[in-house]
Amino acid sequence: MNFAITPHIMRLAVALAAGVSAMLIASTACAQLGGTMPALPRAGSAAVANHLADASIRIRAWTDEGGTKIHEYATGDGLIFAYTWEGPTMPNLDGLLGRYSVSYRAKAAELAGTRNSLHASRVAQPDLIVDSGGQMRSYVGRAWLPTVIPPGISPADLQ
Repeated sequence: MNFAITPHIMRLAVALAAGVSAMLIASTACAQLGGTMPALPRAGSAAVANHLADASIRIRAWTDEGGTKIHEYATGDGLIFAYTWEGPTMPNLDGLLGRYSVSYRAKAAELAGTRNSLHASRVAQPDLIVDSGGQMRSYVGRAWLPTVIPPGISPADLQ
């Protein structure tokens, strides 16, 4: 049997390889605010004891490459509604905020000249609230979706 690689077969093979690569990248990518917490934990993450009154909330924690500890909060069905962070570097907010990153950055830039504090900021929008502060080598913050945060959970509960 003589088998020749035609341009059509080559295009099909390249498309298949690209699709498989995209699926592998997506499966290892981080979840983002408003996304779904993967069933399998990210490398280096661990479930955290739930200190909230609502036991159906899932919490995972990991330390990012800068040494900052990040907590991810999700509803029982996996919807990520909040992140908190504490550590020596700011986390990758674009990565955590996902689709909310552009509106957050625009609002933060708009508010930059009106802040009273050099070490703390609050960006509050109807769909996203981000509190961030600290000094060099000591950053803390939290970001949450106010319309998605489960009943009975308050922003003060996010630690």
